[in-house]
Order: sequence, then structure tokens, then C-alpha cells
Amino acid sequence: MNYEIKGEPMPVVICHLDAGESMVTESGAMVWMSPNMEMQTSAGGVGKAFSRMFSSESMFQNIYTAKGGPGMIAFASKFPGAIRAVELGPGKTIIAQKSSFLASEQGVELSVFFQKKMGAGFFGGEGFIMQKLSGQGTVFLEVDGSVVEYDLAAGEKLIVDTGNLAMMDETCSIDVQSVKGVKNALFGGEGFFNTVVTGPGHVVLQTMPLSTFAQSIAPAIPNKS
Repeated sequence: MNYEIKGEPMPVVICHLDAGESMVTESGAMVWMSPNMEMQTSAGGVGKAFSRMFSSESMFQNIYTAKGGPGMIAFASKFPGAIRAVELGPGKTIIAQKSSFLASEQGVELSVFFQKKMGAGFFGGEGFIMQKLSGQGTVFLEVDGSVVEYDLAAGEKLIVDTGNLAMMDETCSIDVQSVKGVKNALFGGEGFFNTVVTGPGHVVLQTMPLSTFAQSIAPAIPNKS
């Protein structure tokens, strides 16, 4: 499988498949394809279906296979931002925000990741449940807004505002810390908690989470009630 990513800030990934190769995607992500791409919808078993549901993905996935020769299929982001390709394999597993999965090769496994620390789950901005992506192959993930990336050394920490953590290596850990000072927490406009990411590992941040975007435009939307 070869691919090209085009068109930020409303990006699309165009995948070129050999005969018999397949791509797995969430419902509604496909935007165009060659006529020989055959679709099959599957839940992948009850356990996997509920795992995807708890990580804010559809219980069903579509599998597209190139039949009779090379095929082409494209998947588009649902929100202005970026699409990032990650190569998974032995020693490379990532943890990502909910609803970030766009498409992948068939060797990629999507499962639920529960925060080990309750505080990180309830106050860290991504909720108690995130996505764990493992296995073998390429996975395409959606990132909201622009992308900034860091490589953290062992024990190195990065403080991230709520919701701005897009993905990280499984070797990283996250926790939360409260904003110091009552006045800072109440009037600083940054909320009561920040997420603390600790290395070692690669961290991908997003500049405009969907939740932040919704809050920013809410005052401009007329109230019809």
C-alpha cells in the first residue's frame, strides 16, 4: 500500500492498493475510490465492537478490498486539521484521543485504553477512555487544528492544556495537576486542571481540539429559543 496526504486544512489520504490488499475504516470516511474496490461491513466480533464503541468509534467498520487488480481509495478528515500516518509494529504502540481513528491496514488492532490513574481519566481532558492502536501496519489518525510534535526523554515532562493531547507513544504516561492558586483557577481562563505527559516517547499535540472550537463559536450562534 502506498499513500499520499493532500489538502490541509481539510485533508484527505489517498491510498493505492495492490490486488487483494484491504483497508479498514470507520463508516462515512470514504470519499472516493476506483470501481474495483469492494466493501464489506463487519463488527469484528462482539468484544471488538464494544471496545470501539467505548472509545467513541462506530461498532461497525468497513473493509475495502482491491479486486482483480490495483485499486485506489481516499479517506477524508471530518474536521479542519491534519491526517498523520503512523507505522505500527513490534515496540511501536500508540495511545490516541477518542474518535481519532480514520483508516488503517488490516494488521492494525484498535482497542480501549483505560487510564491507570483515575485523576488522569476524569480531569485530563480526554476522559477515562482513550484509544490504543497496536499490531502491524499503517494507521491514519485525525488531528484537530495544526500539529506540534515533541520527543520526550525518560522522566521529561510536558504540561498540556485540556484536550490538546492528540496521541503519544505507549511508553509515555499521563497524569493531571491542578492549577496553582484559587484566583488563577477561577479567573485565569485555563480551567482547574492540566494534563502532564511524562516520557520517554513521542508526543503529538493539536492546536484546536473540536471541544475548544465549539466553545469559541458558541457565543456567535443565535439562540432561537
